[in-house]
Amino acid sequence: MVLVGEQDKILIPELSRHRQADARLSGLRLLHTHLDNSLLTEEDLMDMVFLRLDSVCVLTVSSDGAPRACQIAHLLPPNADDKPYVVHPPMLWDEIDFDFAASARALEDELARTGQGVQTQAREGAAILVSVSAAPRAEQERSLHELADLAATAGLDVVGTMTQRVSQINPRFILGRGKLAELEVLALQNNASILIFDCELTPTQQRNVSAVTERKVVDRTQLILDIFAQHAQTREGRLQVEMAQLKYMMPRLVGQNRALSRLTGGIGGRGPGETKLEMDRRKIRDRITQLKTELLAVRRHRAATRGRRDKAGLPVVSLVGYTNAGKSTLLNTLTHSDVLAENKLFATLDPTSRRLRFPEDREIILTDTVGFIRHLPADLREAFMATLEELEKATVLIHVADAAHPELDGQIEAVESILRDLDIDTIPRILALNKMDLVDAVTRERLAFVYPDAVCITATHRQSLPLFVDRIKALL
Repeated sequence: MVLVGEQDKILIPELSRHRQADARLSGLRLLHTHLDNSLLTEEDLMDMVFLRLDSVCVLTVSSDGAPRACQIAHLLPPNADDKPYVVHPPMLWDEIDFDFAASARALEDELARTGQGVQTQAREGAAILVSVSAAPRAEQERSLHELADLAATAGLDVVGTMTQRVSQINPRFILGRGKLAELEVLALQNNASILIFDCELTPTQQRNVSAVTERKVVDRTQLILDIFAQHAQTREGRLQVEMAQLKYMMPRLVGQNRALSRLTGGIGGRGPGETKLEMDRRKIRDRITQLKTELLAVRRHRAATRGRRDKAGLPVVSLVGYTNAGKSTLLNTLTHSDVLAENKLFATLDPTSRRLRFPEDREIILTDTVGFIRHLPADLREAFMATLEELEKATVLIHVADAAHPELDGQIEAVESILRDLDIDTIPRILALNKMDLVDAVTRERLAFVYPDAVCITATHRQSLPLFVDRIKALL
């Protein structure tokens, strides 16, 4: 195929993949001219990555139209240096001795040997995690580790990560163009089908990144919403998750083509009518209004339940804390219940209440709530107000924290920040440092110094809880 462009640019049309059954590359190589002395550019290399070309080759041309230097580049299989491609040094055009076909075959063979099998389609559920931030590298890595836990909870397989520190976020692509090309190569090498960004992408960023990659683009908020959708069991939980998802989706709706427009047309009906996009947005707005009405009924029902509890004079003790800190396990141990408790983020989503009787013939209501997480999406927090209102009427809050987690201090501060945002930080509370059986002696000493008022417990060991129960009774 011969394409003719302008001096500074050329438009490459839609290309079909020539190799289908047992290759990852397109089966095409690109040879193009530069009408000056410039060699392969960043844009040339990006074309090679995004079009999955076998190779790209530039031929420079002298002022009188004679061929001069030639430079070749091709993708690389996974390697120790994490280089996405190799750019060979330029040579005189008539001295080039490069077997393009043999190079492509060798690359295909190596990709097949190191990859997930010889296939053209990315592996379903394989994900690359991406962090783009001005935060220090150590903080980025900690946040990526939590994102990996979220991905595992959602049933995804993390096959690679990419981190980029920037002074300013790219408003169009979030990543720089060169880094975006590296990301596509990393996904190609690892057969990944999903790119997960450790932040909330703007609708524009999500559209632009999706336009230059074959992979599904997901941000942190969308991943959390997906986990909530998987774990919502009650009607109330499903309503709350659906409303949060619709609010997230609304600004991201984009009409893909004019054929989707509904034109009334004809005599007496001329005009643009209502586009498919506008119809979708109107349907979403109507559904959100309906969900708000249903959730208002849920809140009224919960308020009535709380009113009956108040009449009975039963104090409410609510468990709060970072996700996977052990709140459900603690509830099960104290009340002999069998609430779902797993070593996963957001394993428990729907609030659960149980009665707990003390030996002095006194009863309380013990409530387990949804776990918190850093950067909790605003739409999710608003949608879950029916659940979070339970905390407002609590007599005592138990802040359960995972003492064995390397990010304990950050998790405690994240929960305290959310309690302040909800205006419930004035309710008396106890800090319970859980999972102390996993903590060494040195860490125990540090925790005793940093959190002198905390109670140390192991939720799975009943013998560690008497002092904790005494603290609750004292506060009540």
